[in-house]
Amino acid sequence: MKIAITGAAGFIGGQIMMDMRAAGHEVLAIDPRPLPPQLRGHANRAVERRAADQGTFASLIQFEPDALVHCGGTSLVGPSMTNPSEYYHNNVIETINMLDFLVQKKMRPRIMFSSSASVYGRSVKWACKEDTTLLPVSPYGESKFMVEKVLASYRRAYDLDYVSFRFFNACGADPQGRHGQEPGATHIIARVLENVKKGQPFVCNGNDYETPDGTCIRDYVHVADISQAHQLALNAAVPAGAYNLGTEQGHSNLEVLDRARLVTGDPIPLTFGPRRAGDPDSLTANSNLFKSTAGWQPRYNLEDMVRHAWNWYNRV
Repeated sequence: MKIAITGAAGFIGGQIMMDMRAAGHEVLAIDPRPLPPQLRGHANRAVERRAADQGTFASLIQFEPDALVHCGGTSLVGPSMTNPSEYYHNNVIETINMLDFLVQKKMRPRIMFSSSASVYGRSVKWACKEDTTLLPVSPYGESKFMVEKVLASYRRAYDLDYVSFRFFNACGADPQGRHGQEPGATHIIARVLENVKKGQPFVCNGNDYETPDGTCIRDYVHVADISQAHQLALNAAVPAGAYNLGTEQGHSNLEVLDRARLVTGDPIPLTFGPRRAGDPDSLTANSNLFKSTAGWQPRYNLEDMVRHAWNWYNRV
């Protein structure tokens, strides 16, 4: 099949691109950033433009994709609280412009949209199901929620096919050590491991949450398991709609720190800082819908995620 990927130079998009190529698909990489060295050679063609750029549109017409993996956008909760304009423009307006182009040109690839657990918003004491009420509490979460609504509307009106994947804290690195997060990533596992390499203590954001140890609880999912889900969603038998991707196991920030100490052998000194705006106490996934629909099954646990990320950080 022909697969176009926006955000192909990034952590998730890059992993999906490598795995799609390994599965024999033809890939068009779309990203305003150049592909990093480890990803060069994994795209049949690369376009260094934004998703809704006229040059990108010309490339899509020529490429005629069967699926369009939309990982492009801006993806941090905290900064979205102080600069919402960037998130609504990059995540919502850019996506609408791209969808309008597809509709106008009568192109109907399957859209695979990178949504987020942030659409659920508030803390939920049980694992979120796809029909759990969506109440995003940050502009980042709201932007993902808006795009999900747009996709559903466009399917009804224009028969545009789509799958929205609600990622629950994507992390880890390529199990073969070929690709991972860039330096300066803000994800907790990346932050902890970068601090180990720099010999710095780790600052944990908040220890007064309503959880057993006072720190946030999250559901972590390996980037390679997310990539596998995209492979499975190429099957047209997977119905359009939104699907959770998580391991259904919540881990607190202190548990993540303990795994990092185990993997690295470093004591990792700890201090606590203030909460981050927009962070719920606990958020975990019920992923049974995509498991039963597509046969997806996460293969990696938290220790695997930390170990693979650590292997990657020791290579870069």
